[in-house]
Parts: sequence; C-alpha cells; structure tokens
Amino acid sequence: MSKKMSEDREDRAEIYAAPEFSRPVPVARIESAPKDFAIEASEAECAALAIRFGLETLDRLEARVRLKRIGREDIRLEAVLSADVVQNCVVTLAPLPGTVEESFSLIFRPGIDDAAADQLALENPDDEIVEPLDGDSIDIGEAVAQQLSVALDPFPRAKGVELPGE
Repeated sequence: MSKKMSEDREDRAEIYAAPEFSRPVPVARIESAPKDFAIEASEAECAALAIRFGLETLDRLEARVRLKRIGREDIRLEAVLSADVVQNCVVTLAPLPGTVEESFSLIFRPGIDDAAADQLALENPDDEIVEPLDGDSIDIGEAVAQQLSVALDPFPRAKGVELPGE
C-alpha cells in the first residue's frame, strides 16, 4: 500500500471516529411515553471535548435528556445541559472561566438526509431543528456535545479588554 493511500485511510478513520461523549439510545426503546436520562462526561471525555472545541478546559458537562416518540416515526429530544468551561480571551489569551446552561430540543426524523434537514431549517427557521435519524440509535451524548459547541461564546473577551481602534 502506498504512503498516500495509508494517509488517506488514517484521515478517513479520524473523520469517522466515535464521538468523544457517546451515549447511544436504541430507537426501539423510545415510545410515546417520555424516557428520561441523566448523563455526565467523564474526565477523559471532557478533556477530549475541550480539544475538539478549542477550550482551555472543560471541567464538567452534564445533561438531563428526555426522548419521546411523536407521531409514527419522529423522535423529540429535549435536554438541559450544564457545563463549566475555561475559554481563552481572544485579545489577551487570558483564561476565562464560565458556566454554560442551555435548554434545547431536536426532532430526529428517519428517511431524510443532511441536505433535506438543512432545507427544512431554511424553509421554517422558527420550527424545531430536524436532524436525520440514521441507524437504529440516537446518540444523546453527541447531541449534547454539539449543542455545547453552539452555546459557547465564539469570541470570548475579558472584561474591560478592547481591541485596538475600538
């Protein structure tokens, strides 16, 4: 095998590696009656997520998640996440500790792909976000991790720090 082919395989393996904070729930277990889960990232999972999201540290990540079947095929995920993070100031690079508290909901729908889900979001921006339901489980840990990444301040800045020219 050529060096190039080997590198390509390694790149693909990295792209498709398991999520750092994986908590799959079999779809077959989800009914119309809500099913509640309490999940918490381990120290190693927090460290891996900190690297993924460019954080100085992720000291804690936990969530309360509720799954419920709606209609024949859709599944609603409702969650509240809580995390203790340390980001770096974009100006001074000083560590900025903070807490993220976030509620969110998603609809998982079989039979659609990412492009169809994106189109639904464009057509109905006020509706709940619809995600493709691929396979026979929903990874509630990865859903929480993705929501944390969205909830993080994209440009954290220490109090009183200004950019030149402001």
